[in-house]
Amino acid sequence: MIIGIGIDVAAIDRFGAAMERTPGMAERLFTAAELTLPSGARRSPASLAARFAAKEALAKALGAPGGLHWHDAEVHTESSGRPVLRVTGTVAARAAELGVGSWHVSLSHDAGVASAVVIAEG
Repeated sequence: MIIGIGIDVAAIDRFGAAMERTPGMAERLFTAAELTLPSGARRSPASLAARFAAKEALAKALGAPGGLHWHDAEVHTESSGRPVLRVTGTVAARAAELGVGSWHVSLSHDAGVASAVVIAEG
C-alpha cells in the first residue's frame, strides 16, 4: 500500500551558487558518503541537487512534518547505480509512525533541473 508520494525539483545553477556562497551548506544537508562518488571524487552540483530534491520529496511523502534532520535521510547509490534511501533517527521515527516498510526513489537531472520522486510504501 502506498503511504505517501513526494516530488521535488531544484534548479542546478541556483543550487550550486547557494552552496558556493554558503560555507558549510553541503555538510549541513548531506552526509559525507553523499558528497562523494564511489571513486572518492566530489559529486557534481547536478548530482547533489538531485539528492537534495530527494530529501525534500521524502519529507513530502511523510506529510512534511517539522523536525526532520537532513542527515537522517541518505541517498545511497548501489553498485549498479540505482539510488536507494537509507533512513535513521527522526526520519525513521516518522516513517515507523506511518507504517512505512520500504522506499522507492528516482533521481534525474537534465536541462538545468534536478528532480526526484519518492514513494513510501507500507
